[in-house]
Amino acid sequence: MRLWAFAVAIHGEPGVDAGLIDLQDSHGQCASYLLWAVWAARHGRPVSEAELAAAARFARRWEAEVTGPLRTARRTLKAPSPPLADARRERLRSKVKAVELSSERTMLEALEAATPRRGASGGLDVAKALEAAMAAWSRPAPMAALAPLLPIFERFAI
Repeated sequence: MRLWAFAVAIHGEPGVDAGLIDLQDSHGQCASYLLWAVWAARHGRPVSEAELAAAARFARRWEAEVTGPLRTARRTLKAPSPPLADARRERLRSKVKAVELSSERTMLEALEAATPRRGASGGLDVAKALEAAMAAWSRPAPMAALAPLLPIFERFAI
């Protein structure tokens, strides 16, 4: 399964959106980067520390310069903003949301292309892959914040 298809499908699982938003908003993590780490582990594609660091640098920059500002704009447009008509605001918000999703897809496609093709037999330990990815990203999030997502990530069909 391609990374983008995996990300879209896993977001449909109960609790995943809320858990990823919590990791993102409360713990400074990047949901797309974490999903990439899960996808790589589930596909048995080990990622070295140097590769994790390079992916984290790219994702941090992309998040700061592209996706993050779009997310901020989308969230800002959620609230009424007189004298702007609500219908116009919602149309603009929908367009910004589409561009935000496109930026996330672009980042995931770049990460997938940079993921080593070498593979292990079977999948890798998802929890260890996420711990390593979070450490490379910045300060790791508490495992308690990740715990509700782990069973979903580990059982999700790829």
